[in-house]
Amino acid sequence: MEHERIFRDASKLAVELEALRRKRGAVVLANGCFDILHVGHIRYLREASVLGGILVVALNDDESARALKGAGRPVMSAEERAEILLALRYVDYVLIFSESTVDGIIRTLRPDFHAKGTDYRCDTVPERETASSVGCRTVIVGDPKDHSSRDIIGRVREGS
Repeated sequence: MEHERIFRDASKLAVELEALRRKRGAVVLANGCFDILHVGHIRYLREASVLGGILVVALNDDESARALKGAGRPVMSAEERAEILLALRYVDYVLIFSESTVDGIIRTLRPDFHAKGTDYRCDTVPERETASSVGCRTVIVGDPKDHSSRDIIGRVREGS
């Protein structure tokens, strides 16, 4: 599937963002697998979006999501997850990536903010040093980690 707001190459997205940054303001980077979209994801992305004028979601590709989440995951392909994310009014771009962290994406896109969920603290975000080195501020957003795709999948399997 092709979509003008879905990227697989961070350097191509960086060119697109440079022109928009002057018009729309700060770039915010959020990242994750977003396998089964739930209210925790919505709250995270909504809070991330208010930090700036452009929200980019770095989305784990199928292989990296499987490495993080285990066998049988992701439930949906990266392309489907990207399309669903772009349907949210908060999300401007999706960048599908395969690395274990977004360090390289941060170096390439040079976002103003890197938004992480409440399962992190600023001092536990793996990319915090990279973010700091490019002038990007790490921010924790969203509600408490009371929701998970894993739990939803489990409830569906149990029929509850």
